Amino acid sequence: MNQIASATAIANPNIAFIKYWGDKDPMLRIPANGSLSMNLSNLQSRTTVSYDSTLERDELILDRKVPDDLAVERVTRFLDHVRHLAGISYYARVESENNFPTGSGIASSASAFAALSLAASKAAGLQLDERSLSRLARRGSGSACRSVPAGFVEWQSGEDDDSSYAFSLAAPEHWQLYDCIAIVSQEHKKTGSREGHALAETSLLQNARVGDTTRRLDLCRQAILNRDFQAFAEIVELDSNLMHAVMMTSQPRLFYWQPATLAVMRAVVDWRRNGIPVCFTIDAGPNVHVITLADHSSRVIADLIQIPGVSKVLVSGPGKAVRLSVE
Repeated sequence: MNQIASATAIANPNIAFIKYWGDKDPMLRIPANGSLSMNLSNLQSRTTVSYDSTLERDELILDRKVPDDLAVERVTRFLDHVRHLAGISYYARVESENNFPTGSGIASSASAFAALSLAASKAAGLQLDERSLSRLARRGSGSACRSVPAGFVEWQSGEDDDSSYAFSLAAPEHWQLYDCIAIVSQEHKKTGSREGHALAETSLLQNARVGDTTRRLDLCRQAILNRDFQAFAEIVELDSNLMHAVMMTSQPRLFYWQPATLAVMRAVVDWRRNGIPVCFTIDAGPNVHVITLADHSSRVIADLIQIPGVSKVLVSGPGKAVRLSVE
């Protein structure tokens, strides 16, 4: 049998409440600041890695299509590290599929590399603990380290490869927050997060954003642990706006928002003023993550879909840790 080993893993993307933007070390994805997030239960990447002695190079199928050479090279560099750790030399066939739009600001690279980390390491014969798996995922995509642990997750920035990893702050059942993602575009963004991180230091606002991160982390962490939605909403929206302010003032500048993005943001602020527990946060893309409590999710979804430019709403509660497929 030419195929020596295969494994399939499933991971959820995550939504960052305190954002990661900019790197201390772009090669190792050591972030400029720590971050906090929540895994998204209903969204997932499913990735199968099969090492095969007959392959002459790594092969990648993403969402049933062959991606561009840059995507393949990125996966190969990642697999090279796994092969080095495992002491093997076989190339691999990687098949990955998302059940949500890829490359549109819903953290598809986070779930993809978290799933790839578990599938590739397991198929290679490695038995990595959660911390080591988080560190491995971080090398593929910084935010992927947050999709390894379960529920509400904190990524400590650290100073080197050993100290930069994510851990679970609270289990999925700790707080029934719902992320109602208002989809205003399913197009693949022209400037990906990886390129955007490299531009962060060109903004005059980045140092101020990073310098205040410890305070924002403390406020958000306590809001989550205390299930204090009002405090949570205020710090989450502030942090999102700060990151996008850096993007908009980078050289070259990055504008991810579309008219419908701003319409959703304004609507959410109005709804909260009228007593609905709801807030927004936006990753590197135009789609808006609208966070609310489970009991209010039906109303929020119904109101979101009425906003011109919103094509549909994806909904998730807190998600699990990365796991092997049992099928």
